Amino acid sequence: MKPAAEITWIDRLLETLLTSFGLGYSPVLPGTCGAIPAVVYYLLVDWMFPDEPMQTWLLAIAIMGTCVLTVVAGRWAEDYFGTKDNSAICTDEVAGMLLTLLLFRIAGLPWLTLAWVFPVTRVFDIIKLPPVRRLEKLPRGWGVLVDDLWSALYGVALLWLVWWLRPGWFGPG
Repeated sequence: MKPAAEITWIDRLLETLLTSFGLGYSPVLPGTCGAIPAVVYYLLVDWMFPDEPMQTWLLAIAIMGTCVLTVVAGRWAEDYFGTKDNSAICTDEVAGMLLTLLLFRIAGLPWLTLAWVFPVTRVFDIIKLPPVRRLEKLPRGWGVLVDDLWSALYGVALLWLVWWLRPGWFGPG
């Protein structure tokens, strides 16, 4: 990490954003804690814009913004934190969670959606099924980001499979 005397306001801003407002510094499950802003964002979007297609658009825009930030700030993050994929960096977890929420939502039941999406997304990100671990080797922010997006797709596939096999588990209707 940079010496305190050399840290600029841009460093502080990027650190704040990349660590999900400091949640990535949690001593317990930093990635899971760092994914919480995605949950808050989704709940706000669902509350403010309960109808489609606005929810889909706002989730897609948030994913793109988070992905761009993660990739563009990749070199800066490596220099600032002194490692390639520091555990405090959580914008990749946010992007993965938002991608799962974009591709799997239970209409009108945001809390039930989160009860399924949050643990499934986190578990797939933590266990890193093949070829996810190899994707971490991509350069700069790409390696930080792409493994989480791929894990999110595994989560989406599982959620839709469970939905197809056991639709009653997802609430009334």
